[in-house]
Amino acid sequence: MAALSRRLFHQAGRVLGHENPLGLPRTGSIPRMQRGLPERRKIPDVARVIAVSSAKGGVGKSTVAANLSLAFARMGYRSGILDTDIFGPSIPTLFDLNEEPRLSSNNQLLPLSNYGVKTMSMGYLVGEEAPVVWRGLMVMKALQQLLHEVDWGGLDILVLDLPPGTGDTQLSVTQQIVLDGSLIVTTPHTLAVKDAVKGINMFKKVNVPLLGLVQNMSLFHCPHCHHQTAVFGSNERVKQVCGEHSIDLLGDIPLHQSIGDDGQRGKPTVVSEPDSERAKAFMDIAHLVGSKVGL
Repeated sequence: MAALSRRLFHQAGRVLGHENPLGLPRTGSIPRMQRGLPERRKIPDVARVIAVSSAKGGVGKSTVAANLSLAFARMGYRSGILDTDIFGPSIPTLFDLNEEPRLSSNNQLLPLSNYGVKTMSMGYLVGEEAPVVWRGLMVMKALQQLLHEVDWGGLDILVLDLPPGTGDTQLSVTQQIVLDGSLIVTTPHTLAVKDAVKGINMFKKVNVPLLGLVQNMSLFHCPHCHHQTAVFGSNERVKQVCGEHSIDLLGDIPLHQSIGDDGQRGKPTVVSEPDSERAKAFMDIAHLVGSKVGL
């Protein structure tokens, strides 16, 4: 017994004394699978994927994402939008869709379409007023199905509408999907801009190309006196952040009642008021984003 103990201690000493006991690579990075991270995959039949994010809720991110997807369709591209917000899906309302998706022959979800854009959302799979009271594991399972089990049928570009924040959903999307770029929506308000910086740093940390910032609700144009008012404060904050982080300001979306009204009735500005200055702002951003991702 004593001889056996001495032998075990001798072997343990050799392991503990090894200069690389975990067998880590001496040079280079550790492969993703060895670190317990999933391999990033391309979404089948989708040429380009961009993520629209906001670290702060209530800044109009979903409205911007919806109008961008419609702008790409108006430019002649096969466009789609995926609502990855499990708890608060907005795409069914913005696109005036409430049907339950059918399944394809290979048991994948078939997108619902309106205004020339293919859409998918958890909102189609639960009741309009039904809360999604799920724990993290079920949320991640639902997200994986939305990311990997939708038959898009061929798209030039897919817009991912991410939920607000920098949590599990954002991390899962950036780890599982090959993203061609991301953009962050913010308002000029100090609190929104501070959180936008967190979003910038998140995409840097996960090595996703940052296409730039969109400043929403930037200026209010009074229809009576025709003066411009910065309701949420100076626009210089967003420009300063872009300069500090060497990223582009992709465009300004004005604060206008019609943009909200258009979304509420399920016909976003790009299709309801295609000749307006507001629609032109969305189109200009879409042209710029398209050029950045090689459309």
